[in-house]
Amino acid sequence: MNKTDRMLAIVLELQRKGVLRAEDLAARFETSTRTIYRDIQALSEAGVPIVGAPGLGYSLMEGYFLPPVSFTVGEAVALMIGTDFVEYKFDSDYGTKAQSSREKIEAILPETVRQETSRVRTTIRLITAGETHNSGREKECMETLRRAVLDKRKVRFHYSKNMPDADGNRHSVRDVAPYGLVFIHGSWILVAHCDLRQELRHFRLSRMSDLTALEDPFTFPSDFKLQGHKPADDRNVLVRIQVHPDIADKVKESNNFFITQFEDYEEGLYVTFQVRQPEDLLHWVLSWGANVVVLEPESLRNRVREEAEKMFKRY
Repeated sequence: MNKTDRMLAIVLELQRKGVLRAEDLAARFETSTRTIYRDIQALSEAGVPIVGAPGLGYSLMEGYFLPPVSFTVGEAVALMIGTDFVEYKFDSDYGTKAQSSREKIEAILPETVRQETSRVRTTIRLITAGETHNSGREKECMETLRRAVLDKRKVRFHYSKNMPDADGNRHSVRDVAPYGLVFIHGSWILVAHCDLRQELRHFRLSRMSDLTALEDPFTFPSDFKLQGHKPADDRNVLVRIQVHPDIADKVKESNNFFITQFEDYEEGLYVTFQVRQPEDLLHWVLSWGANVVVLEPESLRNRVREEAEKMFKRY
């Protein structure tokens, strides 16, 4: 990054975060604190009102805003695609705000940049949640959950699982403290502390129904950070399968939620999954027919064999 770009970025960082030390800025832009001191001095001489507080850091004088900046075609396309994604994947409230933001961005773009941005966007398609039958319900769930997270209020919902639990039940009512939402492999996941299980659990929005916000408040754990949280952490059962070379590419493109590793060998593709229970993959394995072989665990091999025998009897 050259000096001019770095100085502009420093102003944007101060405008966005308020107070930052020279050490913080140096780490952010991968340079020395001495360089940051020189940049701050240059900005001050250029008329940018930067205030330095010993022991605290630098900040912009209250009321100062950076004048509107121009966008390159690439930057404008990135912003437009971002608003498209929010409109399609988030709830209606944020969808409306994304549409409004897109219109404002388009309004300030120079005509040449706007035309080129429009041309590039026609070559990109975002597959929307609206093409699935659950999208409307998921968006409604997301709006309720998002507000519950911000208000720190618990929620209650009916939840359906692929496989029955130890009591033979596939459906249950859950009261949870919602910590955040994660979008992974095309699915929205709620990260929440479950009152029933008394632990942190993950819930797919597509399997929720009758979602209700409660009046019960909750407190976020001091050590919980959503940005560093991995929804697959509590899936501790490993499954390995061998895939015939003829369909290896299709399996890679399937984006199965539980896949953690691919290994290519002459005899085929080896795929590792991380699940809560082997049966989570039963239907997925059967869908590939004889082109997929379960290597481990033995319990899943037996279940596949049992299902194949049932199918053979029916035909």
